[in-house]
This record gives sequence, C-alpha cells and structure tokens, in this order.
Amino acid sequence: MHVSQILKSKSEQSVVTIAPGSTVAAAAELLSSKRIGAVIVSSDGRHVAGIVSERDIVRELGRRGPACLTDTVDKIMTARIVSCRRDERANDVLQKMTDGRFRHMPVMDGDEMVGLISIGDVVKARLSELAMERDALEGMVKGF
Repeated sequence: MHVSQILKSKSEQSVVTIAPGSTVAAAAELLSSKRIGAVIVSSDGRHVAGIVSERDIVRELGRRGPACLTDTVDKIMTARIVSCRRDERANDVLQKMTDGRFRHMPVMDGDEMVGLISIGDVVKARLSELAMERDALEGMVKGF
C-alpha cells in the first residue's frame, strides 16, 4: 500500500497547523481540543517549519515545569523534519518512523505539505494488507 492510499482512507484530510510564535500552551490546548498527538508548525498551512508533539510538551514540562507553557512552539519544535511522499510504500514509512522513534510524518509534494500520517494510520493500512493476503492465501488453499 502507498501513502496516497493511506491519505485517501483517512476520515479527516486536513492537517492541523499552528503558527510560528504561538505559545506552547496554545499548542497543548489545540492538541487537546482536536484529540491529536502532534501539530505542524506552519505560517501558511503548506510549508513545514516544524512539528510539536505531546511528547515534546511533556518533556519540557518535566524539565522546566509550567514555565515552558509561555515559550513559543519554535523553541521546542522538531525543526529537522523527516517526511515522506505519496508514492512511498507503507512498509518504508513504518521503518522510517520506527528508526526515528516518532509517530507523525508530514507527506510532502516537493516543498509543500499535502497531508499528515500517523503510525496508527500506517499500522492500520499494513494490517489491512496482511488481512487481504491471508484471505487470498486461504482462498487458494481451500479452492475458493
């Protein structure tokens, strides 16, 4: 399965973004209200400046306490983004996520973001693939 198929299967196609310069508190509120695990830092919704995840916020809270909530997202975001393209295979993306130990990845078309996938999206797609393979093999063995 390709990333393009994963994007099509997602119920929510839009990517939640937050503007550079926004506070960490605003990012935490956005994550909570949208019930998501990461938000893209972007000034225009297409170009990625960074990504802020729940883990980033919790890490800073643990280190510095609530004082970090008044910092800007620019200070805690991951700026060196690992991304993927629509034509990449789910297995390759899953490997990138596992190797990098992160759970969210922007999907890029050149330098513009066209979507965001989570490790949950990729695992769901992979499980669907495996189920189809199992059913096909079972059909061949049983003569269906």
